[in-house]
Amino acid sequence: MTHGWRVALLYNLKDNTSATAGAPSDALAEYDSLDTVQALERALLDGGHQVVSLEADETLVDTIREVGVEICFNIAEGRRGEARESQVPALLEMLGIPYTGSKILANALSLDKAAAKRVWRDCGLPTAPFQVFRHGGEPLDRGLDFPLFVKPVREGSGMGISGQSVVRDETALREQVASVVRAYGQPALVETFLPGRELTVGLLGNTIMPWEQPPSLYDERGYHVFPVLEIDVTPLRAADGLYGSYAKTEKPLELGYLCPAPLDDWLTEDVQRLAVDAFEAIGALDVARVDFRLGSDGRPYLMEINTLPGLNPAYSDIVIAARAEGMTHSVLVNEILNLAVDRYGLVWDRGLAPRVALRSFQQR
Repeated sequence: MTHGWRVALLYNLKDNTSATAGAPSDALAEYDSLDTVQALERALLDGGHQVVSLEADETLVDTIREVGVEICFNIAEGRRGEARESQVPALLEMLGIPYTGSKILANALSLDKAAAKRVWRDCGLPTAPFQVFRHGGEPLDRGLDFPLFVKPVREGSGMGISGQSVVRDETALREQVASVVRAYGQPALVETFLPGRELTVGLLGNTIMPWEQPPSLYDERGYHVFPVLEIDVTPLRAADGLYGSYAKTEKPLELGYLCPAPLDDWLTEDVQRLAVDAFEAIGALDVARVDFRLGSDGRPYLMEINTLPGLNPAYSDIVIAARAEGMTHSVLVNEILNLAVDRYGLVWDRGLAPRVALRSFQQR
């Protein structure tokens, strides 16, 4: 009987995590639900793999060695610290265990929005002018004009974003920066407010792969870029009108998702190209989602990249974009695993035809 890889699914469940006293209401927004973990388990089982699911807490250093897996499917957000999304990759690197997705540095850059923007800026990629405030008393850079946008520098899932995030004068700026620094215990990122449409692009792939002939899903650069997804937040305008943690985690099914986004061809091509450029600039691997907003000039500007994009089968952005072109959740999940298997040079030598899930998608 054929069988696939023995895979450890590594995660941090929201139900297994407690917020510290005085933490903001969205402190646990990044952590995954049981529904997401169970859906990933089913997808990997559908791909013919054996699955061991492990909470990526302090016990992981022991449990991951005890279960004897061949590769890990990593969605763990990390428990604490400024580069928490790098904790599991660092442990797996130390133990020599293959895993899906980006490595230590790319995950750290992804979580630190200012660091990612500095890399993109140095690579000549478009991102809004910005400044990091560590305490709130710093003088405002002369190149920044109101309105400005304020958010925590090292959070995801729209954490710290609300109707107060857009500031239009010095007083509001100082108040919101102080609020973010106090609530999240980290610096605030202040950037030029981009008034245009909210876009996101999911992608699979890697620049250099050991393929003699890339699967037809991938382009000559080694990527598959999903259709551009536009997030319409107007149904939630009564809340705050922004794509923050409330929209992403409390009301995701009430948002409008337009995919493919109704954009001019040149803009679609520009956004998809920039997504790959942003991915490569920070050294991301296998999968990511890149977020954009259009400026007052109508052009796209990079906001952030998520190297651990949500994979909930019902409402995660990259899953919606994949579904728009006919790719099921199961195929998406197994293709992420396939990319890591190929990247590590693991040998498909036990009777399991490689990339079965991908071929079934291509034959649709």
